[in-house]
Amino acid sequence: MKRRTFIKGSAAIGLGLAIFPQIAFQHSDNNITYNELIGKGNPEVFGDGFKLRNDAYDAFLKMSEEALKSDIKLRTVSSYRTFEHQNRIWERKYKNNINNGLSEQQSINKIIEYSTIPGTSRHHWATDIDLIDGNVLQPNTVLNSKHFEGIGCFSKFKIWMDTYANAFGFYLVYTHKTNRKGFKHEPWHYSYKPLSQGYLKAYQKLDLRDIIISEQLMGCEHFSEEFITNYLNQNILDINPELL
Repeated sequence: MKRRTFIKGSAAIGLGLAIFPQIAFQHSDNNITYNELIGKGNPEVFGDGFKLRNDAYDAFLKMSEEALKSDIKLRTVSSYRTFEHQNRIWERKYKNNINNGLSEQQSINKIIEYSTIPGTSRHHWATDIDLIDGNVLQPNTVLNSKHFEGIGCFSKFKIWMDTYANAFGFYLVYTHKTNRKGFKHEPWHYSYKPLSQGYLKAYQKLDLRDIIISEQLMGCEHFSEEFITNYLNQNILDINPELL
């Protein structure tokens, strides 16, 4: 992992004009390798305690600086994940569910309420990040949607992010839209749109079934054609339309 110093510009950065995602560098999907898309590449990443691609890193530093002015300290819970990292999560949850009496299919369905199948995670791209407010008392389990609602400990963070995150290029991925399918609402998961849009377009050119079968994932023999189709359309593509 590399780290570099971010040089603050001399001019003050207004929240609404801090970054212009529409003209930010776009990663050509022609240059994105298969290994990068499924978390087996070796991307150049930046960060101290987190890992993001260069442009996403720069934008995150700007957003963090502005958030501090409102007494919000953006704390990273998760960022770039390798295929191996995601596979460890998958296998741990799969085995735990089976040991608790769930069938193979029930185990898979429970996992994909919040966790992705290895090789399909947006975190493989080093464009996405899970965030909370580090300036408040931390609950035992930080990634729980109730903490971001009402008088929850991260409610101030959510209001700030809802208002300003898009100006820095970061968009909520799994929204609270009533009819949205796939992964449940994650008020902590943000994606750097100027980069992640290109990765999603490149990913859509892959054959999802080939990825799942060739990687011999635990439980993959229980992935039917219908399941894989639904997973693609719901879990991968039924996201914030701003990111499509």
